Amino acid sequence: MNVAIIGAGIGGLVCALTLALEGHEVEVFEKEAGPGGKARQLPVGASMVDAGPTVFTMRKVFDALFERAGERLEDWVSLQQAQILARHAWNSESQLDLFADRRASEEAIGDFAGAQSASEFRSFSAAAERAYTVLEDSFMRSSKPSSPLALSWRIGMTRLADQLAIRPFSSLWNMIGSHFSDPRLQQLFGRYATYCGSSPFKAPGTLSLIAHLEQRGVWIIDGGIHALASAMQMLSEKQGVRFHFNCQVEQIPDAGAKQQRIVLSQGKEHSCDAIIANCDPNALANKLFGDAAARAVKSTPKAERSFSAMVWIAEAEAKGFPLTHHNVLFSPDYPAEFRELSAGTTPTDPSIYVCALDRKANSDVHTPNGPERFQIIVNAPANGDTHHYSVEEKLQCTRAMMQSAQRCGLRLEEPLHHQLLTPNEFERLSPSTGGAIYGRASHGWAASFQRPGARTRIPWLYCAGGATHPGAGVPMAALSGLQAAHSLMEDRASARKFHPVAMAGGMSMRSAKTASTL
Repeated sequence: MNVAIIGAGIGGLVCALTLALEGHEVEVFEKEAGPGGKARQLPVGASMVDAGPTVFTMRKVFDALFERAGERLEDWVSLQQAQILARHAWNSESQLDLFADRRASEEAIGDFAGAQSASEFRSFSAAAERAYTVLEDSFMRSSKPSSPLALSWRIGMTRLADQLAIRPFSSLWNMIGSHFSDPRLQQLFGRYATYCGSSPFKAPGTLSLIAHLEQRGVWIIDGGIHALASAMQMLSEKQGVRFHFNCQVEQIPDAGAKQQRIVLSQGKEHSCDAIIANCDPNALANKLFGDAAARAVKSTPKAERSFSAMVWIAEAEAKGFPLTHHNVLFSPDYPAEFRELSAGTTPTDPSIYVCALDRKANSDVHTPNGPERFQIIVNAPANGDTHHYSVEEKLQCTRAMMQSAQRCGLRLEEPLHHQLLTPNEFERLSPSTGGAIYGRASHGWAASFQRPGARTRIPWLYCAGGATHPGAGVPMAALSGLQAAHSLMEDRASARKFHPVAMAGGMSMRSAKTASTL
């Protein structure tokens, strides 16, 4: 079977490798110059700086994929488990580390906020672990459930306690508040909603599982997530996948036909049996690939988009705050920050995420000599298709970011080289999204059932990527790629079952290559 994959993001790469390992012919068409999608690096001065995701979790998903190819992940990328998950600060005198060792985190929280807070952390961690355990197989590693009832059947209709434990009808903020009395810890653990571009005041308590996901392990990859994408490209090529970069797909004119085509920007055409769209599904719905493919999925209303971001990538010298690899510096008024985002404006006094790319994974004393590479993120509204960010707005956002850093004691000397990415740039990278980085926002109990799944309304046209089920982030995008490959192979096996090929002797036989081993 010949499969065309549009986009070489993490979901597309996982899908390509999985299908190639099953014996399918796979070609990947990517409009950018290299693989990774949002997991990209951009030049800043003489350095390449990560401009996409920086947190790598659920390593076993990738270990299993590489093992199926007869390889080991650690032979393709250099990675180290982080003992310090992240360093958090509220001002220059209020600082807290979370650790891979849960008992170390509990002790740190006790020293930071008292014995009651340490006990509250134990209670919260148990709840987050239970939510993760309930949903890992029934939701994250399975096809999209069609309704809450379908999810309940997967969990088990008699397991009512487990169904209630995932807290779908309570906001994450209220769920956090039921565990923590210290407002700083409410803010810290409420931040996990932003991992999928959502507000903790609107996202369901189910997202507490992200805290447990991190406790299961965070790894630092030399060269960043882009190095993982490059490794997957090379391994896929080793399995026969062909990549076409700087190659824009303009149309899917025969969507749903027995024999499909994609039309490239150069006017060339490519025939195939199935198509995987590793892009935001909104690009299909809004006719970026033509009228025929537009009915594949529903369009996401602008009001339901996830957040975008203001992302600074820079070379600069840092002084004052003892940075580790992952750092979060909080605003003094979290509700105000999300009210401004909901109103369509960038926060005037934002929380900021600082990734010190050259800091070692487990060191809080190492300071690079001279300038080092940074990625700094502030949440922003997804209005990159309706609002142009002026020079003055960019300067204002930069000043607000610097003030947030300085409040916590971090001074970034005048950057030697820097670049600011706004929702306008993210809209250009992922058209028809407004720059929404995470697809549909996870707001309300029904959001998970509204996110597109691997199968679309059009036969042999599938979706993969962080904007599809099961959700945003590197591991979830990878799982979406697995599910797209799995869905395609199931559909092909079903088609062969009902349309057998006549064999000598009157028997029909299905190719072994179509059997899924996922």
